[in-house]
Amino acid sequence: MNLLEFTEKIKTELNSKGIFYLRIKIRPNSPKNALTEILELEEESTIKMNIKASPIKGLANKEIIKFLNKKFNCQTEIISGKIHSLKLIKLWR
Repeated sequence: MNLLEFTEKIKTELNSKGIFYLRIKIRPNSPKNALTEILELEEESTIKMNIKASPIKGLANKEIIKFLNKKFNCQTEIISGKIHSLKLIKLWR
């Protein structure tokens, strides 16, 4: 599955079930905010995400939430990994 197919899967699940859990691996201090690739980690798909913000004082986490809210037109919460680069995200409508 490529990145475009995976993002469509997220949108479809949000529309049908109203909720989706997503694993992301963050690369802070990047030139732009973007979902870049799918990684296969521990038998689960994880999306690699570049974020412009620095990880200092939660700035990157705020930017992640803002980006995902806009990208998927949903609410976003970081469930785990608030101080790590690997995060579990809850998306819901």
